[in-house]
Amino acid sequence: MFVAALLATASRATTASAQGVPARLADSTFWRLVTESSEPWGTFRSENFVSNETALQWVIPKLVRRVPPGGVYIGVAPDQNFTLVAAFRPSIAFIVDIRHQNAVEHLMYKALLELSKDRADFLAKLFARAPLTGVDSTATASALFEALARQPADSARYRANLRAIVTRLTDVHRFALSDSEHVSLGCVYGAFFTQGPDLTYGYSSECRNPGPYAYRGYYGGGFRGPTYQAMMTETDSVGVNWSYLGSEKAFRALKDMEERNLIVPLTGDFAGPKALRAVGQWARAHNAKVTTFYVSNVEQYLFEQGDEATRFFENVATLPVDSTSMFVRSFQGGRFYPSDTTVKFTQQSAAGRSMEVFGSIEQTVRAFRAGRIASWADVLSLSRQ
Repeated sequence: MFVAALLATASRATTASAQGVPARLADSTFWRLVTESSEPWGTFRSENFVSNETALQWVIPKLVRRVPPGGVYIGVAPDQNFTLVAAFRPSIAFIVDIRHQNAVEHLMYKALLELSKDRADFLAKLFARAPLTGVDSTATASALFEALARQPADSARYRANLRAIVTRLTDVHRFALSDSEHVSLGCVYGAFFTQGPDLTYGYSSECRNPGPYAYRGYYGGGFRGPTYQAMMTETDSVGVNWSYLGSEKAFRALKDMEERNLIVPLTGDFAGPKALRAVGQWARAHNAKVTTFYVSNVEQYLFEQGDEATRFFENVATLPVDSTSMFVRSFQGGRFYPSDTTVKFTQQSAAGRSMEVFGSIEQTVRAFRAGRIASWADVLSLSRQ
């Protein structure tokens, strides 16, 4: 029934859309994708307001030479996807995460990016501060955060900005947010307001949904991770900042995609029956290839959960890809590094133990079908830095 409905939706597209990815999605089309392609909400051990992958940018220079612009990007988690999207320039991006709060966070970002005229304006709105002074379009990310530090958080601005976010989503775009999504929006934006640019991966808010992974600290400890500011001021191996706040050009590319409804957040399990396959169906209906799939370290968790890794790779096998289509993966060094991988990687960013690697989607699917993937280490062995 779902596939039939999806194909019926595709048949209603314009002739131009049927020939490729549309230049813009109508608000109704965007919201239909968000709601009809998503799965029931799941939970995770932490809220992941911010990435902890300090080496994220290290793979970008090699991948921009390998992965052509255009096509379909798939990702997971919050705004680290924006840095990759701004660098790779896909035609459309789908962000799939088991946590519905992640989709809500992306809707918050969507509204704020659309409401902001530039990076300085965006940062002021994101953290409920007065307009930044002493910076212009050429400012570095570090200079922007220095300007932000001179402006205290303002509760009146938080309330006004939250109203503007809700108005943008519900009155301008006409998205039918549920009562719980309204609450979640206030909670997510509240995390940025109360924690400021020191917000981290390990922060736990008061209104997260309870579940089997009830948060007790990262792996039972007090891990906080890098701050939002640290992630935005990180660089690649030669000191180039590729983050979406690293340059006005990157920011405007991201803002443009949001304004055209081309960053679509879905709620879904990578091993689930619907979300990833829906993205693949949509891509095929628009004669598009999946060019990049940022999986972070989700595969690691799937291998720890019964047959979920198998179901994930079965889902991946349905995606339209070619020889240039790449996975982007992350893993932690130290005691989290799998000892049985046949490939050894070198530490990247000095700011943390995370390492970023990439690997061919086609090659991974072939290895899966040949029975050569039985562990997280096998996956990493198909990757490179």
